[in-house]
Amino acid sequence: MTDRKNKNQKRTVFILGAGVLMVAGAMWMLTGNGLGSSSAALQPTESIITGEMEELGGIEAFVEMAKGIELGDPDAPITIMEFGDYQCPACQDFASLIKPQIDMQYVESGIARFVFYDYPRHNHSFLAHRAARCALDQNRDSYWNFHNRLFARQSAWAVSGSPPMGAFESIADEIGLDVDDFASCLASEQYADVVSANLRLGIELGIMGTPSILVNRGTSPAVRVSRWNEFSAIAETIDRLMAEDEGLE
Repeated sequence: MTDRKNKNQKRTVFILGAGVLMVAGAMWMLTGNGLGSSSAALQPTESIITGEMEELGGIEAFVEMAKGIELGDPDAPITIMEFGDYQCPACQDFASLIKPQIDMQYVESGIARFVFYDYPRHNHSFLAHRAARCALDQNRDSYWNFHNRLFARQSAWAVSGSPPMGAFESIADEIGLDVDDFASCLASEQYADVVSANLRLGIELGIMGTPSILVNRGTSPAVRVSRWNEFSAIAETIDRLMAEDEGLE
């Protein structure tokens, strides 16, 4: 299991490092995003967001710190990555309309694994992404159940005038989590560094908007799918990568 995990981490490093070009101005997110708030549980960890990349270990270290959440066969030939934000309406559309098709056609068949990276860019997003990680604490299925319900209930919790901890605890209760353990996790600083590492990783890779969808096969460079809202565009990208790889065999 350890060897498989390490192999996938190295593959992801190559995918992200080689497949996405930095975009000028991506570092706008380092300022004006609520850093320095009195509650580290509600905002990114400033040292991770603003620290010198080399001193923090470089891209490879951030891929490992980010711990993207995988769905599907870790040895699947295709990797589909999403940098998403639970408070982003377009991400909600992707989650409800496109991802189920990806799961049915590619993940369940073993053709692809899906990897989700946290990219919180709205006022309650950071807490929401931490909440999903707190659900993961209890089991992996709970994570994806929580993930889906965050998007499904987005219009309710996203408009809250205060941190919507109660809304997240209600979701935890609905899916059968130990609510006391979940609430304790959410009220702490747990996973603040992990979610912050996801955010910094995306910034360094030039991710400017959400959802951002990347597709890769093996060690080939990742391809950004600009038409994320069209399943056919994702399918065409996968088909092309599969055909290109087979042509080299």
